Amino acid sequence: MRIIFVCHGNICRSPMAQFVFLSLVKEAGLDAYYSVDSAAVSSEEEGNDIYPPARSVLRRHGIPFAYHRAHRITDDEFRSADLVVVMDGSNLRALRRRFGDDPRIRMLLDRDVADPWYTDDFETAFHDIDEGCRSLLMDTRSIIPDILSMEKR
Repeated sequence: MRIIFVCHGNICRSPMAQFVFLSLVKEAGLDAYYSVDSAAVSSEEEGNDIYPPARSVLRRHGIPFAYHRAHRITDDEFRSADLVVVMDGSNLRALRRRFGDDPRIRMLLDRDVADPWYTDDFETAFHDIDEGCRSLLMDTRSIIPDILSMEKR
């Protein structure tokens, strides 16, 4: 399953979600069944790494991460995704304007994950992202038996 997490600039929330989710699927022994990336709705931060306070909160919570280059989601990425998971209503509207009302686009939570770039509250963003990623893993792991049965054919 290919999942792309999306936020405004791809330097805070979406890479945090990418690495939190990767950590959860690895812990569950399901990393072979997921491809996880992140992207932005804008090109403002193009080429930048994860924002230092976002890296710090990942480190504090023991979430491994790698160098990251922010980028705007491409048409090819969108087409190849099984799910495109956005952080807030603004991201949702931006993707729907660009790609239409595609059912693969969904919010991470039933509320916005506040942008810590503006709130400076990376800890709350982390906890919201962790909550959403745990729920997303539970929602998506139910298809793993279907994938396994298709592989055996």
